[in-house]
Amino acid sequence: MAAVLLRPVGAQGLSARKAILMDATTGQVLFEKDADSPSLIASTTKIMTALVVCQQCNVLDRVRIPKEAVGIEGSSMYLKEGEVLTVQELLYGLMLRSGNDAAVALAIWCGGTVEGFAELMNDKARLLGLTGTHFENPHGLDSPGHRSTARDLAVLAAYAMEDPIFARTVSAKTVTVGDRTMRNHNKLLWQVEGADGVKTGFTKAAGRLLVSSATRQGRRLVAVTIDDGDDWNDHKKLLEEGFGRYTLTKLVEPGQLIGHATVFGGARHKVPVLAAEEVSYSLAQGEEPELVLAAPGFRYAPVAEGQDAGFAYVCIGDKTVRKFPLVYGDTVEQQEAPKKGFWERLFGGKT
Repeated sequence: MAAVLLRPVGAQGLSARKAILMDATTGQVLFEKDADSPSLIASTTKIMTALVVCQQCNVLDRVRIPKEAVGIEGSSMYLKEGEVLTVQELLYGLMLRSGNDAAVALAIWCGGTVEGFAELMNDKARLLGLTGTHFENPHGLDSPGHRSTARDLAVLAAYAMEDPIFARTVSAKTVTVGDRTMRNHNKLLWQVEGADGVKTGFTKAAGRLLVSSATRQGRRLVAVTIDDGDDWNDHKKLLEEGFGRYTLTKLVEPGQLIGHATVFGGARHKVPVLAAEEVSYSLAQGEEPELVLAAPGFRYAPVAEGQDAGFAYVCIGDKTVRKFPLVYGDTVEQQEAPKKGFWERLFGGKT
């Protein structure tokens, strides 16, 4: 899908070396800048760490902290060997405090070893189609083969925010765990209307990274910036522009009549073609979408109601922006051959 540039912001208006703004509801890209070039991703790695844990572990389980998770370099929630915390408490330490020690503790608990957990992370990346992504650890400390792209991080974050435990964790502003009070590093939670995630990241080699999410009136936007010295302001610009300039519009209802197909050899010569699913798209002011049926528009009888009828497209100007499935809206039986009369049967139709 071709990206739609947010012209008032524009690539030159951002400090980020790489960036993307995505409508999480539709997958539509509203802005991108070098979004497919792999980079070190620092602690934004922990989005995948948290997602795998949320999907594969019971957050009420109690974890005894192993010595391997103590004293990890970088940001920390200062775990002590032998202390016991729940998986949920460790998730808060992972995503609010960005604890590298919490990442290792969760990885060992969930995957047996750090290396085994990295395999689970890469398995999930493959399932999500994150072709520019490879994980070597659960915390994001620099490693030559540990990388992702702005586009992959946006897809990952949009997917992860659909998990209720993940979403609850990353949207928390302040949490108390025992004698630890943890405040979320994501400043946007206090500064942007509807902000509800996701994760900061920084190493000297990677630079500053930020993956953010905000939801307004049921519509979620996800922004990613990589190597960005002004990331807080850049995300405010991208999110405000995305919500302000684009309106999520329902274009097609499930079961809506899209057109008719010709039926050859049927009891009727036409059959209605219906949309198989809802289609929504973020439209800028003045954009006029057009629904286009894919050729061919014919079918040989019989036709069954609900049967796959191919695809239609949403076009804006000369660009195709969405593809959606169709079904037949009625049943058309095969036409029976007319019965021969007495003389036709006797003389084979000849006189």
